[in-house]
Amino acid sequence: MKNQQENSQSFELARELLGKKVEVTIDRPLGSKHPKHGFVYEVNYGYIDGITAPDGEELDAYFLGITEPIVSGDGVCIAIAHRRDDDDDKLIVVPEGVTMTDEEIMSAIHFQEQWFNTEIVR
Repeated sequence: MKNQQENSQSFELARELLGKKVEVTIDRPLGSKHPKHGFVYEVNYGYIDGITAPDGEELDAYFLGITEPIVSGDGVCIAIAHRRDDDDDKLIVVPEGVTMTDEEIMSAIHFQEQWFNTEIVR
């Protein structure tokens, strides 16, 4: 099935970055509204410049552990928000030295992931 294959490609791409330092360009800072759906971003959200996901856009990332809006952030990819029902996995990036449990991550990203069958993968 095409969708399962794309999902696998997205997941494999994200897995290559687990445990690595990355820079996240924030295009939807904490407190901003989604341009189509109108919900408010409760965390900084952006992408990894130069890494194209199977959907043709840059690989998405949540940047957690920061409580103010930022433009970009350097951090470590500690997990993946793996969407079992969508070809759009998200990196979970935090500043170096920050740790979060799976429950803390899911709580932080629930505002957007509530519409998907998401699991945290490390």
